[in-house]
Amino acid sequence: MRNLLIGSILLSLAGSIWGAMFIAVRLTVGVVTPIALVWMRYGVALIPIVLIMLYEKTSWKIERKDTPLMLVTALTGQTLSIVTQESGTMLTSAQMGSVITAATPAFMVVFGCLMLHERFNISRLVSVVLATAGVLLIVADPENLQTGSILGGAYLFVAAVTWALMSVMLKLLSRYSVFTLTFYGVLISFAVLSPYGLWWLFCEADLSAMAVPQIWGSVLYVGMVSTTAGFVLWSKGLQYMDASIGGLFMFFQPVVGTILGYLLLGEELTSYFMPGFALIAVGVVLAMRGGNTTAEEKLARSRKQGTATR
Repeated sequence: MRNLLIGSILLSLAGSIWGAMFIAVRLTVGVVTPIALVWMRYGVALIPIVLIMLYEKTSWKIERKDTPLMLVTALTGQTLSIVTQESGTMLTSAQMGSVITAATPAFMVVFGCLMLHERFNISRLVSVVLATAGVLLIVADPENLQTGSILGGAYLFVAAVTWALMSVMLKLLSRYSVFTLTFYGVLISFAVLSPYGLWWLFCEADLSAMAVPQIWGSVLYVGMVSTTAGFVLWSKGLQYMDASIGGLFMFFQPVVGTILGYLLLGEELTSYFMPGFALIAVGVVLAMRGGNTTAEEKLARSRKQGTATR
């Protein structure tokens, strides 16, 4: 129970931070491209991450055998997932962006069962079906069948799946500090996106437009708060529970994103938004059914099984 409580607090904070992030992304539309925003976001995030690691004297070492998994995790989650998430949010709305990516828990059920051998039962199967149906209902809203919205919804769907995959892979790297994992994930992604980011900055960027407080303020938020604090809280929280249960707390994103989108951006909900939202909510709740194991327990179980087979 204590593990679930600690994990719940950490993951709730991460989900809430990311819900507000959708507002920050929407404020940069027309000024910063999605890939450039992700690149600047990671450039900003590296500063506090490095300072924290130096202050905490955190180990920088990643064992050679874990390097390929670390690379795949960074390219899947911090790169592909975040780029498609921010691309989709810029093409749709803060509410739609936060709700569609809230389908992530259902996909974490699948990946958790396949990669971590977590329990898979009928309720978790139904959760995947319901959450997927909710996503499709929102994306294919007949009242909003515009090319940008459909493409944006597709981007967000990819973001949800790839973030779920990354979250599960992080549990396989739980022997390392969350700051170490966050640092390498951000560093790899920053390096991959740098060629485009530098070209955009020197050839395409409107520096006068970027000087507006809402633009540089949004960049600072997605870098300092959403990336540094959000990633660390999420990685740490997942160590306290099954991926399929921990994924539930992605649901804080649409709650916060919807409220702030309504209050700050004047975004309205369509008639198909709430039914889709409800289907995702039911799917996520069903995903919680089953037992729970911490990262330490999973590692101990793996060692025990390895010893038994030798």
